[in-house]
Amino acid sequence: DQKILNEKFPVQAIIINSGNANACTGEIGMEHARKMAQVTSECMGLKEREVLVSSTGIIGVPLPIKKIEEAIRKNYTKLGRTKKDGDLAAEAIMTTDTFSKMIAVELELDKRKVTIGGIAKGSGMIHPNMGTMLAYITTDANISREMLDRALKSSVTDSYNMISVDGDTSTNDSVIVMANGLAGNAEIIEENGDYKKFIDALHFVNMNLAKQIIKDGEGAGKFIAVTVDGAKTKQDARLLAKSVVSSNLVKAAFFGEDANWGRIICAMGYTGIEFDINKASIGIVSDKLKIDLLKDGNPLDFKEKQARRILMAKEIDVNIS
Repeated sequence: DQKILNEKFPVQAIIINSGNANACTGEIGMEHARKMAQVTSECMGLKEREVLVSSTGIIGVPLPIKKIEEAIRKNYTKLGRTKKDGDLAAEAIMTTDTFSKMIAVELELDKRKVTIGGIAKGSGMIHPNMGTMLAYITTDANISREMLDRALKSSVTDSYNMISVDGDTSTNDSVIVMANGLAGNAEIIEENGDYKKFIDALHFVNMNLAKQIIKDGEGAGKFIAVTVDGAKTKQDARLLAKSVVSSNLVKAAFFGEDANWGRIICAMGYTGIEFDINKASIGIVSDKLKIDLLKDGNPLDFKEKQARRILMAKEIDVNIS
């Protein structure tokens, strides 16, 4: 896939298999990946270099390639463009997921209706670095390759790359976006108003899929969102927030419904990013309840019962300033 993208070939199809990651399988694994692309291209009248390949599942086991070849030849005729076909695709890529993940939005660009749709899978090995986390976004927007690439990379940084379930980065993390231009809007070739609208919609799709992945995390009982405000730079804020959401001790405190904010400040501290503890504030929010735990470096006398009520919720926001 990277070779195809680096050489800037147009992409017309993606072939995905579930249940086997085809990772750490040596040269035969690469041959199997090429075979998947070859068979798909033959079936659909494409060039092999126009097909991207994804695999998800167990690591270190060779693909049952004959079974996959037969399935491609049998199933490509069933490709469709209805909502049901989209639902089936989202279901087909699941492994240990407990529900399929999908979203679609509409927006207007150049007075034309544009659609962006996405499907994703992921439950375990989720600590993306661009688990097994796969996401596929398609749009009919008319946008240049360069601007689409810029939009995706910008969005991935603040969506998929900010989530963590178990702290393990997967072998197969991939996010792929395809645009075919059929909406007929004037091509987006620069960062103008239409680009801003497009990237906002794309980011909404990616954030939604990223949150769905977290809510389906293997063994996850709570959804915790951390917001850092007032950091020196956005990169500092990103690293501080990611350290908190990735901390096993912070997760243990939330699981035990214990407002142990010391673990949060500790996770911030070991990032090595300089911040003034005397100006640090931490609060937690859920179901319209809110408690401040630390204010300008001073511990606050909060009611444990009320804090516990907040932490009993399935979705909790942590606000750090």
